[in-house]
Amino acid sequence: MKTSARILNAAAGWIGTPYRHQASLKGVGCDCLGLVRGLWRELCGEEPEEPGPYAPDWAERGGAERLADAALRHFGPPIDRAEMQPGDILLFRFRPGVAAKHLGIFAGEGRFIHAYEPAGVVSSPLVPSWARRIAAVHRFPDI
Repeated sequence: MKTSARILNAAAGWIGTPYRHQASLKGVGCDCLGLVRGLWRELCGEEPEEPGPYAPDWAERGGAERLADAALRHFGPPIDRAEMQPGDILLFRFRPGVAAKHLGIFAGEGRFIHAYEPAGVVSSPLVPSWARRIAAVHRFPDI
């Protein structure tokens, strides 16, 4: 099965998982990072690092780019948005000048899968208000 199809099938299996800050267990609870961590474990094996504790505001006050820096370490440099494919990781920045603090999986056909409070893991339309907040697109390693 092609990598993107495997990622999307795995991500779809997380839909309905409740939102739980810092959790990463399918069916039990996860946040947006927990969804990506859980997919990594499911598709790639052991996680390359423990994220350590993080606040719900993702260092908004301090501006540290913990999420973006981790994406660079584990997925490599961002790819051009024009080359975005289903299964790619979307990194969101809610406002200019603040740290990126949300992740999702591009599902194709104008949708993405992500976890957010209070909905849990859902498939959402990638409407303009979401699309304009994409800070980077990363690709999972070949699996």
